[in-house]
Amino acid sequence: MSTSGSDLWARPGEVPGVARRVGALGRKPRKAGPIRLHGLLLPMLVFLLLMVGLPVLYAVWLSFTKFHFGSAPAFNGLDNYRIMFADPLFWTGLRLTFELYAMALVMQLVFGVWLGLLLDRVRVLRRVVRTIMLSPFVMPPVVVAMMWVIILDPFQGAANYILQSLGLPQSGWLSSPPIVLPIFAMLDTWQAAPLVALLVLGGLQTLPQSVYEAAALDGASGYALLRYITLPLLIPTLVTVAVLRSVDLLRFFDLIYIITQGGPGDASTTLNIYAFRRAFEFFDMGYASTLMIALSVTILGVIVCIVRLRRICDW
Repeated sequence: MSTSGSDLWARPGEVPGVARRVGALGRKPRKAGPIRLHGLLLPMLVFLLLMVGLPVLYAVWLSFTKFHFGSAPAFNGLDNYRIMFADPLFWTGLRLTFELYAMALVMQLVFGVWLGLLLDRVRVLRRVVRTIMLSPFVMPPVVVAMMWVIILDPFQGAANYILQSLGLPQSGWLSSPPIVLPIFAMLDTWQAAPLVALLVLGGLQTLPQSVYEAAALDGASGYALLRYITLPLLIPTLVTVAVLRSVDLLRFFDLIYIITQGGPGDASTTLNIYAFRRAFEFFDMGYASTLMIALSVTILGVIVCIVRLRRICDW
């Protein structure tokens, strides 16, 4: 094969044609400098500033004011924060928020991993099965809430009908304070576990098959493969899932407000629900902003803890 004179100048690992074009032009292609890259990022930064930064700054400012609808905001310093730390409903809402978060996150990780493993093994009508499995995630929250209100109706709902058919005592479900929070954890798991399964499925498809082949040659069983290979290799994916679900679960709102509005009593009044009620039922925008700032700091703290735990454990 003949080699042109310009191809002789190609460096090792360099395509000769590229070297010929560079030699013809007499200069190398310019790289994008920092100024050019910053210019490309500028529209996104402006959008984030307008849509996220300004509302957050406005909420922070409102948290230092006494502001009710119909009156002008009046600066009151740290009074709202002092009232918040002395407010028993704030601590109740914070406790319920973390209880719901812990229950739902554990359920979604366990059920999502199981569902992801199941979807990874499906061979017949794979796309159809995955579409059906993932359908709850794409349903609007209002539709999900109204569907479960009908199912859990204490008089005509399907849940009590099944209990009655099995000879078991019926339940008030959403009117029972001890079980209303676990019910919301299960409802959100029913809707969000397909998302977890989809992420787990993506993680499973990136795992190196050579590790499984070596373990199979050593006679490892299916349970050993799951415990000592699959789950450890999936930890980075599960940490990402935990971060994404933590943001949603700590500000869980739609299903609770549509179904119980925080009831019965205050049994499902999470911090997000309490802040909403203070803002749009009592029209106390200053104190509601203080509650939302506290919730935002809580979410940020949880995310930072998860990320630091990942670094400490070298996941």
